[in-house]
Amino acid sequence: MAWPKSKAKNIDSRCWYAEGLAFECTGCGQCCSGPEEGYVWVTPAEIEAIAEYLKLTVDQVVRQYTRRVGQRVSLIEKQNADCIFLGEATNGNHSCTIYPVRPVQCRTWPFWPTNLTSPRAWALAQQRCRGINRGRLHDLEHITDAAKRTQ
Repeated sequence: MAWPKSKAKNIDSRCWYAEGLAFECTGCGQCCSGPEEGYVWVTPAEIEAIAEYLKLTVDQVVRQYTRRVGQRVSLIEKQNADCIFLGEATNGNHSCTIYPVRPVQCRTWPFWPTNLTSPRAWALAQQRCRGINRGRLHDLEHITDAAKRTQ
């Protein structure tokens, strides 16, 4: 899962998705899997939550599940570039093994600024995520809040 590299500008009621966007997670796991390498940025508070959830120390989580990238920390990936916490597929669906404490980056997918820059960017994200344009309609306020949380 690659982290957004740019930020959306002027997210307001005049934006192309002012009427909302539909999204419903299908459990496909595509947002958490390779083949390309990406980053799942984690904060110290998120690492603490993961440690508590896994009944490990913060130090153990840092050593076993994270890597430093410049000044930031990312979760590591399996050899196939899947997130280390992406569970095996069952009935065609994947599960996150730390779902209740997953990082903000994961919680806000697909409402990342890079996916919201234009209808074309949203359509490109849909090529990878079958939950985009499906299910519940999320209103502008929800989308804007999610996008801001990723910055």
